[in-house]
Amino acid sequence: MPDGRTGILCMAYGSPADETGIEAYHTHIRGGRPPSPTALEELTDRYRAIGGSPLASITRAQAAALSSLTGLPTFTGFKHAPPFVADGAREAAERGITRLVGLPLAPHYARMSLGGYQRALAEAWDSELLFVPGFHDHLAFIDAVVSLLQGALDQGSPERLFFTAHSLPERIIAEGDGYYEQLLESCRLVAARTDLPPWEFAFQSASTTGEAWLGPDLLQAIQRAGAKRVLVCPIGFVADHLEILYDLDVEAQQFALERGIEIRRTASFNDRPEFIQALAAVTADAMAEAGWTAAVSARGDQ
Repeated sequence: MPDGRTGILCMAYGSPADETGIEAYHTHIRGGRPPSPTALEELTDRYRAIGGSPLASITRAQAAALSSLTGLPTFTGFKHAPPFVADGAREAAERGITRLVGLPLAPHYARMSLGGYQRALAEAWDSELLFVPGFHDHLAFIDAVVSLLQGALDQGSPERLFFTAHSLPERIIAEGDGYYEQLLESCRLVAARTDLPPWEFAFQSASTTGEAWLGPDLLQAIQRAGAKRVLVCPIGFVADHLEILYDLDVEAQQFALERGIEIRRTASFNDRPEFIQALAAVTADAMAEAGWTAAVSARGDQ
């Protein structure tokens, strides 16, 4: 049974609450450097096009569903928007939590991404801490991806399938970061568990920072492949947000329309039961490995 002092902090990137928060949000992402007026206008237009990012509300729904399944109290903390990771940790401490599972809601570890959550949480928490450094190869996650793909493939078989994730600066490869290899491993594990059309991996959502970012870019890869019916599975993302709702549902669709291409994508996990069950299994396995076996089971038995 849950012991009453163990909790889970679900962490995500965060999003602006409304248009008035866009500048502060992106200033935080940029390490305190405000976006230029031109960039801010472009960002605002993107958020308007999708009706605002639902990421914060989805993260809270994911955390609530995970709590219901595991019987453990859950808290939320964001990397770039309030409540920040430190805020979530403080709330957990105020609730009497002394053993905290830090669970980033992202499957693949990179020092620039999940490493940021890890550092922020380590600074904010001084009791027992178990950080989950991704779950890219966990069977429950892989099977959840397979379920999304099968649902999309049931609606028609594409000529080409593209797995995608957020690009990062290319220099992480030289630094020995395993992000790219983890992404490829996830794709291969999915392909080993179900029949897929011809597939390849591509990156999306690269930023303009003056340095090279990981490629190939999704839209360039689609154009190079020459396929007219394409399915995109954004395996590096677990919720609807700007990089899904704008980069894929607006920008990629405009690209496709101009070239006579059909681009579909798999549904996002959001708080779908198979994904919450996967998070529960990931959490239970991490706790068991750390010796926290009495806290929770993968089935949420209490």
